[in-house]
Amino acid sequence: MNKFQSQVSDADLRILRIFRTVVECGGFSAAEVELNISRAAISIAMSDLETRLGFRLCQRGRSGFSLTNEGSQVYDHTLQLLSSIEDFRTHINALHQHLKGELNIGITDNLVTLPHTRITQTLAGLKDRGPQVTINIRMIPPTDIERGVLDGRLHVGIVPDLKILSGLDYHPLYEEESKLYCSDTHPLFDLNENDLSKTTLKNFDAVLPAYAQTPEVKAQHQPLTTSATATDREGIAFLILTGRYIGFLPDHVAAHWIRDGRMRAILPNECRYVTQFSAITRKGARANLILETFLEELAKTQ
Repeated sequence: MNKFQSQVSDADLRILRIFRTVVECGGFSAAEVELNISRAAISIAMSDLETRLGFRLCQRGRSGFSLTNEGSQVYDHTLQLLSSIEDFRTHINALHQHLKGELNIGITDNLVTLPHTRITQTLAGLKDRGPQVTINIRMIPPTDIERGVLDGRLHVGIVPDLKILSGLDYHPLYEEESKLYCSDTHPLFDLNENDLSKTTLKNFDAVLPAYAQTPEVKAQHQPLTTSATATDREGIAFLILTGRYIGFLPDHVAAHWIRDGRMRAILPNECRYVTQFSAITRKGARANLILETFLEELAKTQ
């Protein structure tokens, strides 16, 4: 009988934490710095874990580091296990009304430049009230955030309201306005606004977001000639800055390029849309003093 079929010891948890760090660092070398232990010790721990489980977790060597199919599943289960342990610690601490433990929060990319700093203020307030709280931020796509909150790996997420899921509670945060942009090396940059029309835009290549979109966003992209896609807003900005594409960006993301004269909005009164962002938590989740404090601080920022 292998060890994980009987009980999970402190030593097992230590090895699982090493495994989690190796995966999140993308290999042994980076994990060596993060864990402050030798690469040899990491290798021994990983080999021990694979022996106990009875299968290989990752490929490592000159070709680089990658997880096997089994390794990916073990990583997901490890996150759930370690999150449950932190939840247990948080619940016990709540009996003493002490803020001590972890807040695991998932955030959609490119929100830090928003002028409304509600998340920043909320995290500052949480840290002031609980100096011993450890805040873990994961920058991941909205669907991964929703999944993480639903399965308990994340306590809270910050996502656009692309679809409303019945298992989540939504706490409205702010609206984000996006417009159609081109760079200063694009043919449209120097054209007078009166010479532009949506018909004109069809003659130019556009970049399309390769992630879920609301009907409003899809309607704005539909007339454009799509010849490129990007999985996030940073990728869209990269392509716009080539001078070969037009594309939609949130105003706060494009703001510094506009100030530098490197981008302009095209037909801003017509080519625009607004996205609502919310903080999400799992419905019916057990009481968690740290999460409750986070939500209290969030309410203060309104």
